[in-house]
Amino acid sequence: MASLKFATIGTGFWSRFQLAGWKELEGAECVALYNRTLSKAEALGQEFGIEAVYDDLEKLFAEQELDFVDIVAGESVHERFTLMAVERGIPVICQKPLAPDYETAASMARACQEANVGLYVHENWRWQRPLRELKRIMDENRIGRIWRARVIYCCSFPVFENQPFLKELERFILMDIGTHVLDTTRFLFGEATSLHCHTHRVNQGIKGEDAATVMLKMASGATVSVEMSYASRLLDERFPQTYVVIEGEDASIELRKDGWIHVTTREGVSSTQATPEYYPWADARYDCVHASIVDCNRNLLGALQGGAPAETTAEDNLKTLDLVRRCYESAASDSTIVIE
Repeated sequence: MASLKFATIGTGFWSRFQLAGWKELEGAECVALYNRTLSKAEALGQEFGIEAVYDDLEKLFAEQELDFVDIVAGESVHERFTLMAVERGIPVICQKPLAPDYETAASMARACQEANVGLYVHENWRWQRPLRELKRIMDENRIGRIWRARVIYCCSFPVFENQPFLKELERFILMDIGTHVLDTTRFLFGEATSLHCHTHRVNQGIKGEDAATVMLKMASGATVSVEMSYASRLLDERFPQTYVVIEGEDASIELRKDGWIHVTTREGVSSTQATPEYYPWADARYDCVHASIVDCNRNLLGALQGGAPAETTAEDNLKTLDLVRRCYESAASDSTIVIE
């Protein structure tokens, strides 16, 4: 099968890891780069051996034959860039969050659906090796009916040093990491029927919230607490790992630091470690996240090639964005929001 040719739109912090992730797979070739600052596109093109670089997206589309585009730019331009591709019948992979708000994301999804053009979200968090292994163990049904769980992403990592623009966001942690963690919660436990959210701005040097706690009632009947924070100094914090504690009628499962998964039953504890794949291009501080880029890309590429459906379509991601917007509604009104 011939490789699918694509363009990467946006050459900021995450783009080099996204491109490196694609290079780990057969079947996809980046043939062009776009950035509004041409020198940034040129620098990344030189690093990855990509000669076609642009600061004019119309010109890129006119000159390149593309099978899809990979948008790795800020969410404020996701709609415009996506619609430019859709007008030309080109499928789109878009970074999360799909859009700055739910309504815009829903409009993008409708436009792609009406044009019969695929729109996929690069939602790689759920593809982390420890979380996939946790889900596999859950599906073995070794702990009985799940009645309570906690999903915990809390650390003091200086995220603003690499991405200073995050300081200026009026809505920060729920839009930035919440889209990841709430999507993972859906992946593990299904859909929610109600939620109650509290937010905090601990760091007074930023505009948005840097901590949030969400209590979810799931359709299964389980209660799931989701905790996220960039303001937590904790004994076992390990950016950017997610910890999970699941309680069932017969036993519990815990995903702890460094991918250790413990299943505790009446008979005792069994433990296994799920470690991410090592890639020399990955930043050691982001190891499990960068490794998951490859697995997410593999899933999306398979869908683009006509194989199994992608997990993180726009339609699926809208359910996550709906949770995010309802979290903000709940936090603003200090009320429980029922999800129809």
